[in-house]
Amino acid sequence: MFIGPVFTRESSVTPRRTTLYVYRSVYVAAFFLLICTAWLLMAGTQIITTVGDMARFGALLFQILAPIQLGLVIFFAAFSAASAIAQEKDKKTLILLMMTRLNNSELVLGKMLASLLNIFVLIFAALPLFAASILFGGVSPTQVLLVLAVTLITAFAAGSLGALIALWREKTFQTLSLTALIIVIWLGLAEALNAGLLGSSFMGFSAELLGIATSPIRAVIEAARPYPMSASGLATWGLATWLTPLGMYFGVISTIALILNVVSISLVRVWNPSREARGSAGADAEDQESVWGEDHGDSDEVAAGLDSPQQADKVRDEHVDGRTRSVNQKHREVWDNPILWRETQTWAYGRKVLAIRFVYLLLAAFAILILYGFVQSGALVVYGDEVGTVIPVAAKPLVPLFLVSLVIVNALAVTSITNERDGLALDLLLVTDLTPKELIFGKLFGILWVTKEMIVVPILASTYLWYSGGISLENVIYLLGGLGVMFFFVTMLGIHCGMIYSSSRTAIGVSLGTVFFLFLGVATCLLLMISFSESFHFQLFPFLGFIAGGGLGLYVAIGYRNPSPAISLAAFVVPLSTFYAITTFLLNKSFEVFLVTALAYGFTTFAMMIPALYDFDVEMGRKGGQEEG
Repeated sequence: MFIGPVFTRESSVTPRRTTLYVYRSVYVAAFFLLICTAWLLMAGTQIITTVGDMARFGALLFQILAPIQLGLVIFFAAFSAASAIAQEKDKKTLILLMMTRLNNSELVLGKMLASLLNIFVLIFAALPLFAASILFGGVSPTQVLLVLAVTLITAFAAGSLGALIALWREKTFQTLSLTALIIVIWLGLAEALNAGLLGSSFMGFSAELLGIATSPIRAVIEAARPYPMSASGLATWGLATWLTPLGMYFGVISTIALILNVVSISLVRVWNPSREARGSAGADAEDQESVWGEDHGDSDEVAAGLDSPQQADKVRDEHVDGRTRSVNQKHREVWDNPILWRETQTWAYGRKVLAIRFVYLLLAAFAILILYGFVQSGALVVYGDEVGTVIPVAAKPLVPLFLVSLVIVNALAVTSITNERDGLALDLLLVTDLTPKELIFGKLFGILWVTKEMIVVPILASTYLWYSGGISLENVIYLLGGLGVMFFFVTMLGIHCGMIYSSSRTAIGVSLGTVFFLFLGVATCLLLMISFSESFHFQLFPFLGFIAGGGLGLYVAIGYRNPSPAISLAAFVVPLSTFYAITTFLLNKSFEVFLVTALAYGFTTFAMMIPALYDFDVEMGRKGGQEEG
């Protein structure tokens, strides 16, 4: 095939794996469960008497499911491509691929498309379910095909972005963090354009048109609409007769994907092997030459690289076996917990982590600037006594900031374990006199220290929101307490997944996927509740299947590999508690939201921590970090 043997092998091996059919079945079942939940919500609170009622239900349901699938696809495509290439780097096998006869395009496109193969299978597996929404009415086959096209091309662009960053950066944490940051910045800038950042129009294009042309979320919403927006905004360019807003999106996103892949293909052998790898190899060669001599002579003096016997005697006197005096040499004092010392006092994750901090601070400044604009315009909504208050305006800039902060902290937590295992350093740590408490607490507090900017900035943003009058003092205390619980939860979740999965790619996928699914589950529940009903008191029954499915998924993710009664209980308590927190949030009961969230996620954190401290069990795999299967 034109994309090379890497993709050919993956396309031949993937259908033989059981996980492909499990993922496909679970993915389709999850969407079917959402449809059933939405129907129960509508049928339980409204009387359906006409065909028009069914058509309105079908249209609204389709407009909810399409963005949910796109959000899943963007996340999975970008991180699947990034983690696949980052894993090759961690295991030093990317260099072996570069030593073969594979050309640059076969290497880049083959590896990237191979990682996206499962994503494309999931999209097409859910296509019949999306097409079934036509039976309700209000949805046409053209809408289904347009949503499919937007989803596929967005998945390709997100995978291209993940592959580019993975080929560019050396550390897995750097790759995952930059991928998450760039995706959030991309979506944020597109929303800013749609909100009129450049004015109501720019170069003849309306703000709404620019938003659709640059934002995948806006594009899929436009594709799911029964009557897409006309191209009147293009009249000044003479393109209104043939180019639509969705056509502009296809053109923009295709150009971006093309540029990303061209850059990756052109620079893959410039970036790899990295300077760090070449530098360490050169240092090893110099050390070898200084020890054995340039010509590998037999004399001790030549073998040591010395010019005279007097220099050889001096070296022997200073050798550790012949040393008779103390050497006055300054050195760094290691703490009682060497893991914590390494995490906080060295560049354990590379100096390029500064770039991640810089990009994150840019994103934070952009979010706070938007928040400041809301404050100045008086658009902030203060909770009143009305039941079912709409999501406050301040959540628009702050929620993405909170999400990317949690994702970065979780990414560092899981890669802090997987990198040790892939580098065969975890084997050495386990045979030392380090206790499990030193290792776990060293990693836990070390990760929180390295990502301190991702923790401090949300706290400052929340405090500014209170200072500007956006929320009350009581609510900001609850918000800060909830953030603290969630940061500890995602950190321990990453460590836990890194320990129980021997496959680094699986550990990263499960850890980040759990965080993302929790966020997406909350967003989905809110959308369904607000769209189909306002009787938030009586919505437990329709969501029972949703809650049970979430509990089963969480148990499989964190409890199946290393089961314990506490983790099993936590896996089913978290979805139920999250649902209760959502309903009480919509009913403006802030204290109940904080209390239930803190108890549920705090208990889950300790449920993962206790076995790691007292029943220390790290999955090493068959050959010290090799892949499973």
